[in-house]
Amino acid sequence: MRLRASCKDQVHGVLAKLGVTVTCTDICGKAGSAWLDALRLPQPYAGKVTSLRHLAGELTTEITMLSEVIADLLAGDRGYWVIQQLPGIGPVLAAVITAEIGDVTRFKNAGQLCSWASLTPRHRESDTKVARGHVTKQGSRLLRWALIEAIQRIPRDSVTGAVKDAIIARRGKEAKNIAKVAAARQLLTLVFYGMRDHQIRCLSKSPGNPPVTQTARAA
Repeated sequence: MRLRASCKDQVHGVLAKLGVTVTCTDICGKAGSAWLDALRLPQPYAGKVTSLRHLAGELTTEITMLSEVIADLLAGDRGYWVIQQLPGIGPVLAAVITAEIGDVTRFKNAGQLCSWASLTPRHRESDTKVARGHVTKQGSRLLRWALIEAIQRIPRDSVTGAVKDAIIARRGKEAKNIAKVAAARQLLTLVFYGMRDHQIRCLSKSPGNPPVTQTARAA
């Protein structure tokens, strides 16, 4: 998917160099392809755009095939289907999260999973002093990436989105990464219960209220 995105970006770069304004949202979509076909670009730019479009098409075929294979492998995994009900988590990220976590029952609780994923800050105590530092980044790098990627997509009116916004509002834009990690930690907590109980827990925005569990309909 990164390679395909790179191909699209390079096409945009060629068009920008020629001063061509892009009038479609997806240059590799149906409308975008028709629009590119109608352009009369000079050489060697036309050849480069054609080559990049061909590569993007081949990569799309591979991505589609692999997505179907992954869906077949996870068809019987209820947790995989349930966590897709969480904001920001689609089929691809759900597959990454499920594969990286494996058997979720090996973790006693959500906090242990978050610690394993290195989404909890370092904790040091000395006499009466308590110091918290950055996350260790010693756990699954791919799992952290999937969760942060999901956080980028969540709506602001969701509970997890509210956590991120509240931290940024309190500590400023410099704390944006800290806010993302905190939101990812809460999202992973919900993932834990979704995979373990096959239910999605709806957390109240009020810190004092306990989580409310609702039954998830797995496919």
